[in-house]
Amino acid sequence: MRPFLVTCLGAVCTAALGLSLGPAAGAHAVPAVPAAAPRATSTPDLPGSTQSLPVPTPGAAAPDVTDRDSATASAPGTLGLPARTVHPFSLLGVVWDDAAAALHGRVQVRTRATGTTRWSDWQDIQVHNDDAPDPGSADRRGAVRGSTAPLWVGDSDAVQLRITPEAADRARATVPAGLRLELVDPGRTPRSLRAAPADPPAPVGTGAAAASAANALLAPLGATEIPALDRGASLADITAAGLLSPSRAYVGARPRIVTRAGWGADEELRESAFTYTHTVRAAFVHHSGSGNDYDCDEAPAMIRAMYRFHVKSNGWRDIGYNFLIDKCGTIYEGRAGGVAKPVMGAHTLGFNGDSTGIAVLGTFTDTEPPRRAVDAIARLTAWKLGLYGVDPRKMTKLLSAGGNRFPKGAKVPLHVISGHRDGFTTDCPGLYLYNKLGATRVAAAELQGR
Repeated sequence: MRPFLVTCLGAVCTAALGLSLGPAAGAHAVPAVPAAAPRATSTPDLPGSTQSLPVPTPGAAAPDVTDRDSATASAPGTLGLPARTVHPFSLLGVVWDDAAAALHGRVQVRTRATGTTRWSDWQDIQVHNDDAPDPGSADRRGAVRGSTAPLWVGDSDAVQLRITPEAADRARATVPAGLRLELVDPGRTPRSLRAAPADPPAPVGTGAAAASAANALLAPLGATEIPALDRGASLADITAAGLLSPSRAYVGARPRIVTRAGWGADEELRESAFTYTHTVRAAFVHHSGSGNDYDCDEAPAMIRAMYRFHVKSNGWRDIGYNFLIDKCGTIYEGRAGGVAKPVMGAHTLGFNGDSTGIAVLGTFTDTEPPRRAVDAIARLTAWKLGLYGVDPRKMTKLLSAGGNRFPKGAKVPLHVISGHRDGFTTDCPGLYLYNKLGATRVAAAELQGR
């Protein structure tokens, strides 16, 4: 079954969109809206879906988004959507037409847990999504859109949005055109991943076979994980890939990596071809900006939702990151093409060439990252950079493809393990995670045996 895009036009969607405003119903209540219909049960493995709700912009006939459960009315010029019932979803974000445009202001949502009357507090969405493909790259050949970072909210069936532009933007009405709230359902965990070990393997489609075959030297076709190896055995990864002479290699033990099949990637979503850069000379560390309110067993669904958001909402060819790490330290394969190969990602605008992008699931602007996640960064970089003969403690020079910090063509000295903010003006990966990178460089080098 191919994935589909559910598009809402005006106030009408495929779900019943309630717009009634009612009395307060508790500390976190919002206007009462009808309950959503339950998910369909005729298909055991839903591939996920996206609901796209247009947001009226200045000059358009906007609905009343005054918070009737608060003593404070919405400020003049506030945009948004009133409380409404929708099909169940778990991740959301705001997108707009022009990837080069910026949304200046504050974006907040609150959501209702599916099947309940319980609403969340207002949550801020990270407005500037600084992870992006390079100008002129394969990801830029389609209609690439601007967006906020995606926010994981858990299984929800109603939503309310408010956008407060900066004062100057309210006066000039210069918010980006084509604002839409994207609501992403990651779908159920595929049946093949719920099967008992003794069950026969599930059929592998063409796209899934190609993604899995890119890791053929590391794991069998259709494998849901690439097993961990000690340092000695990991030298075989170098030999098999023909990257370096094992006699002069410093490589960390290969960590366990959950493959795309392991987190349930729908391989029909992405572009079929893989894109590669020349080598891997650096690793950029990110936080996903998607919040910390998730359990580790939700991480596969969170990654599926992020993948769908990057492809269907942002217009990229695949998920942007090369690897993802959850708060329990589990490492996941990101963009397809092979975990040992120099896959071109869409993670650090200007410096996706000759680098790999690692995103820790969460937001670490005001929160310490979990120790297990930080340790996983060291283990992953010790192995991945070791395949290419790179010392994690060193500096390197990368050629900028153009961004907001370094102009196109600049040769920029960067740490081999850098934070996103080192190559782009951004808060990513959050101050608390960024401050761990110095120790991570040392730990990764030690794991390589240096």
